[in-house]
Amino acid sequence: MAGSKSNATFQAIKQITQHVANTKRYDRVLRNIQVVSAKPGHCVCRLKVDEEHLNMYGTMHGGYISTLIDSVTTFALLSTEAGTAGVSVNLNVSFHKAAKPGDEVTIDGKVMKQGRTLAFTEAQLTNSDGVVLATGQHVKHVGSS
Repeated sequence: MAGSKSNATFQAIKQITQHVANTKRYDRVLRNIQVVSAKPGHCVCRLKVDEEHLNMYGTMHGGYISTLIDSVTTFALLSTEAGTAGVSVNLNVSFHKAAKPGDEVTIDGKVMKQGRTLAFTEAQLTNSDGVVLATGQHVKHVGSS
């Protein structure tokens, strides 16, 4: 049973990423991420850093890293039993090391705690050598007003 729930979660998150990639909205910047795994409260995605992800210094743009943390932690939250995306209350990102063109980046998002009104999530971006590039904490309002 647990395996089928994880597979259903994986398929649902994959469909969400495909949908947002095909919009004309800002979310289309996610078109190149690949869902590696998804289970309730946890989502792992991968991305190859390309020219469109770079800042003027030739490294992955901090705003794009923040978007990845925001999105993958939201995917993790969507994969919980409550299945709600919520609304961002706080997003904190720490940049540890630059990602360069061609780097394979893994984004690992987890729901740490989910209450009636708030959900606390975390994400970590690493390169293919396992070096931490960035970490983030994302708090979302998930309850009714």
